[in-house]
Amino acid sequence: MANPKCAVCGGTMKRNGKTKAGTQRWRCPASGASSVRRIDTRAKELGAFLRWLLSKRTTSELPGSRTSFWRRTSWVWGIWPIAHATGEVHDVVHLDGIWMRRDAVVLIAWADGHVLAWHLAQSECTLAWAALMARIPAPKMAVSDGSTGLAKAASLVWKGARIQRCVFHVASQIRRYTTLRPKLEAGAELLGIANRLAHIRDPASAARWLADYSAWCVRWEAFLKEFTLREGRRIYTHERLRRARKSLNKLVREGTLFTFVEMQELYGGAWPSTNNALESVSARLREMLRNHRGMPLLHRIKAVFWWCHLHAEAPMPASEALRVMPTDAEVDGLFANAQRKSKRGDGAPEEYGAGIDWSEFHMPTRFRRVNPSGHTFCNITPLSPRPFPRGGHASNMKKGQRPAWPLTCAFGWSQLPDSNW
Repeated sequence: MANPKCAVCGGTMKRNGKTKAGTQRWRCPASGASSVRRIDTRAKELGAFLRWLLSKRTTSELPGSRTSFWRRTSWVWGIWPIAHATGEVHDVVHLDGIWMRRDAVVLIAWADGHVLAWHLAQSECTLAWAALMARIPAPKMAVSDGSTGLAKAASLVWKGARIQRCVFHVASQIRRYTTLRPKLEAGAELLGIANRLAHIRDPASAARWLADYSAWCVRWEAFLKEFTLREGRRIYTHERLRRARKSLNKLVREGTLFTFVEMQELYGGAWPSTNNALESVSARLREMLRNHRGMPLLHRIKAVFWWCHLHAEAPMPASEALRVMPTDAEVDGLFANAQRKSKRGDGAPEEYGAGIDWSEFHMPTRFRRVNPSGHTFCNITPLSPRPFPRGGHASNMKKGQRPAWPLTCAFGWSQLPDSNW
């Protein structure tokens, strides 16, 4: 084994006895610095942790004792796996979110068989989707299942990108309105029209579908206008069919139902009409969480983050991930600096040494804005309509309580989750 180098002068160190524990001590003849050689096993422990996370084995089935495994790897839960922007442009990007109970959602972008980026938020609002899209160059087409706020975020961040609504989710939504065995003739016809969406492949079949749907609307227009008066209010008799018609009319009006057909005419080749590629990812993520059920919410979130990191196009080696990925302590320190009150008498912010280095959050946005309370936040990170109280969990918020202005970060949280989760 080669002698270690001195950290002070870079010279070769020599043996200098042993410590009380029996560890070899090394001393530099030039600088006089003394040290012991310590082998960093964190990369090996991180690899063992990730192999367990992606497997179906429980900790009791691993070699060695269960407590030894957790003692060696429990520190991994303090790391935040962050997606690094590559700048690669893709023709099609699939977008979807996986919910952790009803408290948090991880937004995921998928293209060409690997994860592009992921973002943690409290709801699928416009600002949350914008924060995810800001890390990815605008594609030619984005496929989604109709998440709230996604279309508006794409119009702001991905200007010129076309949106394709997943036709499988469209048909499923119509089936929820009509049921699988509709009793009304109008419902049965609409169900048949919705089921044909999965078989559309070219402009001719899309034109026939639009013609049949238009004929259905004309035929049953008077039928859908039937209503009764109840306490002076107009109650439509066939409200569920009216909702189904309204949802289809909106998609046809926005032009997001057959975007894939238009892309085939413009660029040729096959373009996806469903979000099945990302739905399979969600199924694998849920299987991982089911195999390791019982984890706290914050651990489940970070488990999804690690899964996304390992399924990126070029995941970092364990040693590199340990070097660049932030920890809970680092993030808490950044937020503590940002929330510290200014010592200046005029109320202006500190000029040096008290601000957040936003590059620490790996956010590509340059411009920030300040809310009325004086807290700084990123102009594309979501401020949730139901933020958590400073006590931690949403269930701790009393009825009618108005939360304080939250601070935001690149993880998408309106307020950083505390360690009680």
